[in-house]
Amino acid sequence: MSKIGRKIIILPEGVNISGEGQEVKVIGPKGELKLELPSKITLKKENNSLLLERHGDDRRSKSLHGLSRSLLANMVYGVSSGFQKKLDFKGVGFKAESQAQKLILNLGFSHPVEFPIPEGIEIKVEKNIINVFGIDKQKVGHKGKGIKYLDEIPRRKPGKTAKAVIGGTK
Repeated sequence: MSKIGRKIIILPEGVNISGEGQEVKVIGPKGELKLELPSKITLKKENNSLLLERHGDDRRSKSLHGLSRSLLANMVYGVSSGFQKKLDFKGVGFKAESQAQKLILNLGFSHPVEFPIPEGIEIKVEKNIINVFGIDKQKVGHKGKGIKYLDEIPRRKPGKTAKAVIGGTK
């Protein structure tokens, strides 16, 4: 069995699960999310816990078992507590502001760059930190190129001068 797939999901107070067939609906204080389970996976609900079971031992069933459990656990957490990511951008003259359903970024181009804010996502801007809130982990975690998470450390390759000093060419 999949190590992740066999873990039990505990339902927090105020979160309900409903569904017909393979469609599962998770309803909580922050909103509601839907998930279509694969045909080889079934959901068992007992009291305040959920358990996913698979119908085969083939490789695909095993991988879908763990994936389905992770997606469902993220949905339960999202509708009960919500997700938050902090994005950071640095540069001379870089600015960000949130207006209605748009995030407007001034990133040194001749024009401001406008991103539409997806439904279910809330954005607040403080100085050069963009706070993204929402119940769907996939939507909250999706970010564009050139903007990093606040706690992320980007890996940079050493330049040509660093190679000459470190490696020493003859």
